[in-house]
Amino acid sequence: MKYENFQTFDVAVANGIATVTFNFGSVNVQGQEMLADLNSLAMRLKRDRETKVVIFQSANPEIWVCHYDTDLLKDMSTEAVSREDAQLLDLQAVCERISKVPQATIAKLEGFARGGGHELALALDMRFAARSKYKFMQMEVGMGILPCGGGASRMARQTGLGKALEIILSAQDYDADDAERLGTINKALEPDEIGPYVDALAARIAQFPADAINACKQMVYESIDKPIDAALKAEAYWLYQATSKTPAVKRFAIADEQGLEHDIENQRNWGDLVMHVQDIN
Repeated sequence: MKYENFQTFDVAVANGIATVTFNFGSVNVQGQEMLADLNSLAMRLKRDRETKVVIFQSANPEIWVCHYDTDLLKDMSTEAVSREDAQLLDLQAVCERISKVPQATIAKLEGFARGGGHELALALDMRFAARSKYKFMQMEVGMGILPCGGGASRMARQTGLGKALEIILSAQDYDADDAERLGTINKALEPDEIGPYVDALAARIAQFPADAINACKQMVYESIDKPIDAALKAEAYWLYQATSKTPAVKRFAIADEQGLEHDIENQRNWGDLVMHVQDIN
């Protein structure tokens, strides 16, 4: 799969990991050029069975991705529409396509991510932020609108209701430690720690079967929207999507034949053992 001819970011692929580096103008503004690039990227990732992890980072030392292009927002309709006539906005649709790619996606946040930039980060699977460098904000209420790139929809799923409303209604900056406390990121890290941490996590995930990564990811997302009985049925469905395409049964058979589960040392060191079985295909 070729990842080239993008205007707003570059993509480098190695060892099953694609690294997307935003580098567009002075502030990585989120306009039609970036949305077109992200849409194209999502379509390519959907067809790519070799790439297993995608890291999103920025070449700009201060900004990850800027807010949505105000030039586009000034042309919004001032007429109210019915629920039946409401259509998905471009940013909503693109973020949803990015969220559904089969790869594990990671935001490496080492600068500002406000408005639509923060909503793009929320559409990724995992987020890690650098202390003293990262800030996020949803400023929309102060402009007279609401987060409309998936932010209002995804925020409470990350944080819970009260914290989501605190973030959305305050329209103020939050730093990396705030983000960890509120639940919008996985972890706050020192600036010299974030690169090695994200790289090590991506490298570990990239050793696992692509179809298992996709099944785990799709199931977790699907479970959010379902009552528990339907979620459990979906869990069973995705289990067999995985076993039909991965060497899982073969790995379990070999483990059983060799009595691996009965060895106390294996029980003490499952973190290493799960990596060793990646050689069984």
